[in-house]
Amino acid sequence: MSFQNPVFIPGPTNIPEVLRKACDMPTIDHRSPLFGQILHPARDGVRQVLKSDAAEVFIFPSTGTGGWETALTNCLSAGDKVLAARNGMFSHRWIDMCQRHGLDVEVVETPWGDGLPADRYAEILAADNAHQIKAVLATHNETATGVRSDIGAVRRALDAAGHPALLFVDGVSSIGSMDFRFDEWGVDVAVTGSQKGFMLPAGLAILGFSARAMEATKTATLPCTFFDVHDMAKGYANNAYPYTPAVGLLNGLNLSCAMLLAEGLENVFARHHRIAEGVRAAVAAWGLDLCATAPELYSDTVSAIRTPKGFDATRIVTHAAETYGVAFGVGLGEVAGKVFRIGHLGSLTDVMALSGIATAEMCMADLGLDITLGSGVAAAQDYYRSNPARTMKAAA
Repeated sequence: MSFQNPVFIPGPTNIPEVLRKACDMPTIDHRSPLFGQILHPARDGVRQVLKSDAAEVFIFPSTGTGGWETALTNCLSAGDKVLAARNGMFSHRWIDMCQRHGLDVEVVETPWGDGLPADRYAEILAADNAHQIKAVLATHNETATGVRSDIGAVRRALDAAGHPALLFVDGVSSIGSMDFRFDEWGVDVAVTGSQKGFMLPAGLAILGFSARAMEATKTATLPCTFFDVHDMAKGYANNAYPYTPAVGLLNGLNLSCAMLLAEGLENVFARHHRIAEGVRAAVAAWGLDLCATAPELYSDTVSAIRTPKGFDATRIVTHAAETYGVAFGVGLGEVAGKVFRIGHLGSLTDVMALSGIATAEMCMADLGLDITLGSGVAAAQDYYRSNPARTMKAAA
């Protein structure tokens, strides 16, 4: 691989130089007031990115997977019933975690490439008159398939049933890149990480808790120590952590939030949509299909591209790395070998995206697929030229 080339995996994403430098800082006393000048603005910035007025923001030294565990262990008890759909590798992994923690998971099996079945959720919730379901899990953006689901529809299903279950949302590959409305959607716990839309190295699990979720923590009995939000809250009150924090990453997160908010969240979302549309124009020009089964499901952070039947899509990823020093994402789980993934989130421009599209074309042509060199690039160029950027303040 080459450090000179951008990556086109759906995380970790490209790191702007200014953020890399922000993470590279001298050691400070993490129990001093100086640390509070990093911690509290970072938490406030995350709250604004979530579009929330009152979410309690918790930032753990971990990843999105640790964020999943934080949500479960702080809000639920052994034997609690959880409703979830399995429509990709990451929803599958969250379900697996629930089962390992002794939770009773009602799984709605959903084709990989489809979104969350909010209508099926509505039926199940309406039939749960005893309110045995304590939480509904929702993966906003399924990174394995390039599918964005309608979280607002899941909230409407809960409200229509008059159901008190908590709504947990995995926003790992959406928050900071695509519109996320914590308050409007009635999200109770939102989970993300530092290495996607926040354009930082992996190492932080970032969560927002609603007042209802915080109330649930008072009676939850699943064991947690490292991920205990009450211990964390006590530390925050004293400008500290209950253990040693990742100070450099938090300093980077503080600046990352400031950059996103300075660009304007709507501009950030428009930039991601515009770049994604260029990638989708290229895919169409190649005569290939996305894994996502309908345009309303298309993710603006990652495209999972189906290759012709009988062709191992992983070969494209391997060839790109070995021959051109460029990283794409492989297919995972049920779509392993059937798709390759182009990540288009975080610190990215249309010019950078064009280099990824061109590389994918070269790889497919090298491997004998019926791809005309320049076809996808030209389609993306046409889109970018006819749809000029809303702002020139894209992440540096």
